[in-house]
Amino acid sequence: MREDSLGPRERALIEQAKLVLEFNWTGGYTKPGPRLYPHQWSWDSALISIGYSHYDQGRAESELLHLLDARWRNGLLPQIVFNPSFGNYFPGPGFWHAQESPDAPEGHKTSGVVQPPVHATAARLVYERAPDRRRARGFLERAYPHLAAWHDYLYRERDPEGEGLAYIRHPWESGMDNAPLWDAILQRMHLREDEIPAYRRVDVHTVSEQDRPTSAAYDRFAYLVKLFAELGYDEAGIRRRCPFLVQDVLFNSLLCRAGEDLAELASEVGEDPSPHRERARRTARALDGKLWDEEHGTYLDYDLVAKRPIHVYCAANFLPLFAGVPDAGKARRMVDFLERGGFGLSGGHIKPVPSYDVRGFGFSPTQYWRGPVWINMDWFLMRGLRRYGYGEQAGRLRDAIVELCEKSGFYEYFDPATGQGHGSVLFSWSAALLIDALLGAEEGDR
Repeated sequence: MREDSLGPRERALIEQAKLVLEFNWTGGYTKPGPRLYPHQWSWDSALISIGYSHYDQGRAESELLHLLDARWRNGLLPQIVFNPSFGNYFPGPGFWHAQESPDAPEGHKTSGVVQPPVHATAARLVYERAPDRRRARGFLERAYPHLAAWHDYLYRERDPEGEGLAYIRHPWESGMDNAPLWDAILQRMHLREDEIPAYRRVDVHTVSEQDRPTSAAYDRFAYLVKLFAELGYDEAGIRRRCPFLVQDVLFNSLLCRAGEDLAELASEVGEDPSPHRERARRTARALDGKLWDEEHGTYLDYDLVAKRPIHVYCAANFLPLFAGVPDAGKARRMVDFLERGGFGLSGGHIKPVPSYDVRGFGFSPTQYWRGPVWINMDWFLMRGLRRYGYGEQAGRLRDAIVELCEKSGFYEYFDPATGQGHGSVLFSWSAALLIDALLGAEEGDR
């Protein structure tokens, strides 16, 4: 959709979103937020590039390439690429000790964990929306080898049994750091005092402490980082020792969708698309077979250490819709859950969709990933619903994205009851995905 075809209200909102992205632009990448998040975050940059792809091709390409250039030699695409100009951040590069790995990149300081693999999906949108595809081929030819190596790493190191499902080894790798999904695993991690590394949080001095993860959770986050560093980031050693190994619905849904997109990019650069397509199909079969919850009509994460599903119901459980995984019958059941369960898709007293079922134990409308609405979750679900022909429901999510950003501003997340913004202000992916929700509204979803 062309920007000049929108009404004055929508055009004004897009201009505000562009100003947020301009404010957070560093010259090489876009900060997720101006104070709390000064470095480059992996899936943030992928989503931010989608917003740029509507009006600034050069920035969209730079956003992704800056991240991809920090890829580890084994293919790991790091959660954070640190900017040496911003030192007051925890956990900074000195805490990660990423240099303990022989695979760590030269010339970049990074974390030693990953984030959800939405990058090939973003790269495909950036390429296909390019005003001049011949010129954009240079971007694609540079990005493709990194993206292929990234997917190779996930299937080689994070799916050792060849199931088609990559595991995550830290809550931060899910992108949903503080979700109730991880409570039972964190609770069984009984740590001695000497197992908890010394650290000083800065997040609680930037935003409300009540909105952030508890100190007990952070102790366990820090313990896992210390464990990875002590093991030299050896993946086989981590598999043997790590108490947190989860086959996550969100992560694997995005991997499945990205595999489809990577196959299309392979064709564009003259590479064989079939390995990427077959992996995506294998992941779709595994999601549908192992992670489908027939009783409730949605998908569930799987705890590889305890060898059981995680019976916690979050918005992320529905992301297989974005990847086109469920058949029409299962999709209908998922939409029923979103409308009749505690996710507010049918309207009423809450904004759709809270990140955690409002009827779930420990729901919070304001605490990080424990109930607030996140623009990226609404965006994934909007596109997934559109893919299955649920245009009315997709429209509700588009309207929610617009209303939340217009009335409260471009916050990190929002109270589903009041719409009030929380977390970081001037949050980049909220701005970027608002742009896409408005300008990509008539774009079919694959």
